[in-house]
Amino acid sequence: MKEGAKLIYTTRMSVRWGDMDAYGHVNNTVYFRYFEQARCEWIEQMGFRVSPEEPTGPVIINASCTFLSPVNYPATVLIKMYAGEPGRTSVMTWYELFVEGDEKLYAEGAAKTVWMDNRTGKSAPLPDAIRGLFDNAAG
Repeated sequence: MKEGAKLIYTTRMSVRWGDMDAYGHVNNTVYFRYFEQARCEWIEQMGFRVSPEEPTGPVIINASCTFLSPVNYPATVLIKMYAGEPGRTSVMTWYELFVEGDEKLYAEGAAKTVWMDNRTGKSAPLPDAIRGLFDNAAG
């Protein structure tokens, strides 16, 4: 995670039986869903709807995950979401995934979120509310 990243959102999700793969742990693709859910919850908490029917909205142009330790059912995962200094149309986000009750980091990820004009498919300026995340040094 980049130095200077700011914790902007924390959420918990139950690991479902169907999240596991043949090896008996959460499948690698599911981590991206956990990060996506945290991102969507955060965006909606900021007052925006995640919907193609909105004039503008967020899209991901890249995403990554480093799997540090397997997660097994039953569990509740804790996802901490961080953001970097916003650009004109994008903001970099990072994720830490823990299992509730355990201080060990199980996975970490990143995604670049670009604000997009849903009519044209081109980037659009970030909303002031998101840009304002870094206006206040307290976090």
